[in-house]
Amino acid sequence: MTRDLTREALQHRIVELEERLAEYARKEPPNNIREAAESLGKIVEMGDDGIIVFAEDSRIEFANHMAANILGVSRETIIGSEFYRLIGKSNQEFLTDMVARGSGVGEKFCTEMAIGTPRGDLVHAEVCIAPAKTDDGKSITYAYIRDITERKKYEKARKESEEKYRNLFERVRHGIYISERKGRFVDCNPALLEMLGYENKQEIQKMDMAKDIYWRPEDRLSFQRLIEKQGFVKDLEVEFKKKNREKITVLLTAHVKRDEKDKIFGYEGIIIDISERKRMEKELREANEFLTRLIESSVDGIIVADMEGKVLIFNKGAENMLGYRAEEVVGKINIRSIYPPGVAREAMLKLRSSDFGGVGKLTSFPLLVRRKDGELIEGDLSASFVYDEKGNEIVSVGIFKDLRERLGIERELRKTQEALLQAEKLAAMGRLTSQIAHELNNPIYGIMNTLELLKTEVPPESKRRRILELSLSETVRLSEMLKSMLSFSKPEEEKRMPVKINELIEGILLVMEKQMREANVLVTTAFSGEIPEIMASTNQIRQVMLNLIKNGKESMPSGGTLNVRTMLSGGNVLIIVRDTGAGIPEEIRDKIFDAFFTTKQKVKGVGLGLSVCYGIIKDHGGEIKVESEVGKGATFIISLPA
Repeated sequence: MTRDLTREALQHRIVELEERLAEYARKEPPNNIREAAESLGKIVEMGDDGIIVFAEDSRIEFANHMAANILGVSRETIIGSEFYRLIGKSNQEFLTDMVARGSGVGEKFCTEMAIGTPRGDLVHAEVCIAPAKTDDGKSITYAYIRDITERKKYEKARKESEEKYRNLFERVRHGIYISERKGRFVDCNPALLEMLGYENKQEIQKMDMAKDIYWRPEDRLSFQRLIEKQGFVKDLEVEFKKKNREKITVLLTAHVKRDEKDKIFGYEGIIIDISERKRMEKELREANEFLTRLIESSVDGIIVADMEGKVLIFNKGAENMLGYRAEEVVGKINIRSIYPPGVAREAMLKLRSSDFGGVGKLTSFPLLVRRKDGELIEGDLSASFVYDEKGNEIVSVGIFKDLRERLGIERELRKTQEALLQAEKLAAMGRLTSQIAHELNNPIYGIMNTLELLKTEVPPESKRRRILELSLSETVRLSEMLKSMLSFSKPEEEKRMPVKINELIEGILLVMEKQMREANVLVTTAFSGEIPEIMASTNQIRQVMLNLIKNGKESMPSGGTLNVRTMLSGGNVLIIVRDTGAGIPEEIRDKIFDAFFTTKQKVKGVGLGLSVCYGIIKDHGGEIKVESEVGKGATFIISLPA
């Protein structure tokens, strides 16, 4: 037997022992009576209830230890006390009435009351009164007192909690629900009714959730599979339909409800209507897409960077201009690396000044920007700051205009104007040369005749005979050169014929052998044996080669190496003349084929050599280009169709 005996069990056991005690008193020796009494006392002391026995005059004849503990006084004080006074006069009439209504042994009446203790504490107790009769007919009353202070606190807390939950359930502005597993609402709050357009709970409880609430019935099955697999769902986005068939988008957060056998019988959770948010997100997305398309469609480069220089936006125009892809730049490259050193700082200073379009604005700023491949692009920058609500700078927006085409057109225009001036100079030169042509031709023809006479005196097999023939050929070329100079004002077609280019170059090098040796220039050659003949004017090609070889020699005043080689590339014959001279600076490399452009002293030339070469090669359907590095020489490459 334990202290967990119920009040009813104790009462029944006490009555049973009293009857046995009386029986022993009649039949058994005193020792058995004492044993029964001791057994009865132990049982009474083992319970959690206070037990008090009082007579008709309400004087207490017995009290157990638990009664003393509950009432906050000793057992000695309780014994002999008047019962009603002990527990409080305010309950006397009620308790007396309870006793008066008692009609037999074992019948009891219970009530709850607050009992004050001598220490000033207030004990909440449940008091049960059980009237009885002794064998001699006297009235006796059993009083059972149980301390329910903790239970009252729990009940109060539970009631407050239930009220809070009910208030929350009723007042929260999101839908809260409890549903059956089969798909019917068990309970829901007013917010859910309002959200779905129903008037009362009875109406919505009749609805089949899959068919009447979910926009797509299969979404209900997906929800069930998910929640029953993991026990909950969080922020599951689905579409519901209102009573008026309007579609809304909601977020579902819920968990399963289980019975005592751990079997799922329903769900409870919260439903948040995000239709307005989805609408705003759609409008914002459409606005962003429009702005993005607007930015991306701009032919100008648009770059947005934060105040530390990190690139945030890089449009197609910027990709085309600078050679980067947006994913290579955004969040990875600092805007300062695109500008030449110091330019970014200068642009920021101008943005913060009021002299260039107002503070925070820069209307026009010519600058160079660097492409991914290292090329510098001429452009124009207009920029502005974007400020937050406190007026702090948060990003800078730069719009870059690529001025290469416009500046190229302007340069072409200037070149055209210069070409017109040069054409005038050439025309004047043509008129001048036409005036002195007769004066020059007479001595030239005299030299030619003299050389012809000398040929008859030199045997054909002699090396000197070949030199004599080359001299005569050069004299003839000098005569033809006068005609070429006249062609600047009156161009004439030279007759073209098959030319063996290797033999032509060898002859020129032979004539210039002495000059090269005196200038301390070593001439090396590498002629390809596969070179076919080319259709060309012998005199014009000889003039080109002579000019290039002569220029190479003059570029090496202290001596050096001149390499001449030929090769076949595709359908073209390549002639490559390389010297180890001073080289050509980059800033004038594109001008060396212009007429009247020269780096020599005025007494040495008028700048027609390379321009004439350029014209001859172009007229033969070929190309001539130069590669050079200052201090390491220059390489001229001629390409002629085979």
